[in-house]
Amino acid sequence: MLKYIELQHAGPAGERPFRLDFASRLNILTGDNGLGKTFAMDVAWWALTRTWPQQRAWPRKGSGIKPAIRYQVESKTKTASPAECTFDFNTQTWKLPQGRKPMPGLVVYARVDGSFAVWDPARNYWRVKESEREESLDRPSSFAFDVSGLWNGVEDKGPEKKYICNGLIRDLVTWQDRRSREFHTLVQVLRVLSASDIEQLRPGKPTRVWVEDTRDIPTLEMPYGTTPITMAAAGIKRILGLSYLLVWAWSEHEKAAKLRNEDPTSRLVLLIDEVEAHLHPQWQRALLPSLLKVADCLSPGRKQFFDGGTGIRTQILASTHSPMVMASVEPHFCVDTDKLFTLELNAPHNGGQMDVKAVELPWARQGDAVNWLVSESFGLKQARSKEGEQAVEAAEAFMRADSAALPQGMTTKGAIDNELRRTLPGHDLFWARWVVKTEGGK
Repeated sequence: MLKYIELQHAGPAGERPFRLDFASRLNILTGDNGLGKTFAMDVAWWALTRTWPQQRAWPRKGSGIKPAIRYQVESKTKTASPAECTFDFNTQTWKLPQGRKPMPGLVVYARVDGSFAVWDPARNYWRVKESEREESLDRPSSFAFDVSGLWNGVEDKGPEKKYICNGLIRDLVTWQDRRSREFHTLVQVLRVLSASDIEQLRPGKPTRVWVEDTRDIPTLEMPYGTTPITMAAAGIKRILGLSYLLVWAWSEHEKAAKLRNEDPTSRLVLLIDEVEAHLHPQWQRALLPSLLKVADCLSPGRKQFFDGGTGIRTQILASTHSPMVMASVEPHFCVDTDKLFTLELNAPHNGGQMDVKAVELPWARQGDAVNWLVSESFGLKQARSKEGEQAVEAAEAFMRADSAALPQGMTTKGAIDNELRRTLPGHDLFWARWVVKTEGGK
């Protein structure tokens, strides 16, 4: 599990350290585009696995600048000492810290572009040459899946042409044909992650789709009929891909642990960037609470760890732009095990450039998505269009007789009223204030 990450002179972080101290169960990152949520997720993956999901973290450059990534990882038996990675401009790499890394458990990263990364303590490990501080790999450093690899499989680049993963299409057909444990687990995970009983995702009978493609393609039983998964909507594909990767990663971990004569890990770290990507609001409000229950499907019969049981201890790091996602976790958020962060611009330091800071927000239920929009997490003044917001602000300035605050083109009651009628619906709650104030003053 990840205790914290701290960045200095890397990505959005400048001289002042950018730090996130994570909670043990659920961590949610909010903030405007471009402030570093995905960057922080990539660095969290690096801290847990010492691999990059795609590109290396970008260091800042300049005289005397020493980019650094600091972090601390908790394993099953102990909390490792804080580690620091510095950037070597000569080799253009982040130097690995000395010593063998503690095992954080199974780590799965769902990226916003549909790709995934998996790190398995039973299959991905390394030895470090202390004299050279270079990785000497005798197994893959991690497993990376682009969209094609996720669906069609990933082949080892070695001479033996081994398959690292058969891919969703082949595995699902095989699992279903054998009625394997993996298939039953996948059915349960899909049921948990479905938005409702009406839109429950259920595997159907595999079918041929095209004359030129001899594969049997898995299907989903949708309310309107059976659909090949290759023809499913983008949101459905994301849920299906996430479900498959979780089941595949856990199943393969158990098999590898058995071959190594070890017990499977009791820890799962799930990173998911932009929870709401491709999802209708109905699915947005279902996904994150459902992910808190997924470990029960992977280890059935074991009471949840955070309920006092011996089941899989799950830590989730999630980023979101969606007020609906925030509203969805209100019944499940626990201040003892969960945290909410927002990323904000920092004022220039010592005459330098602006940077970004991570602010831990005190948890407060907002009640609905509208209130979340105007909360500190999202920072809108009003949950209206920009034009509607400007009209309401002009009306409020007019009602308090603040002529200096009236925008150009809305300096009279008539002009403001016309703009309110153009931008606000008839049932908007602001109308009561406007009518009482202006009509009552006639």
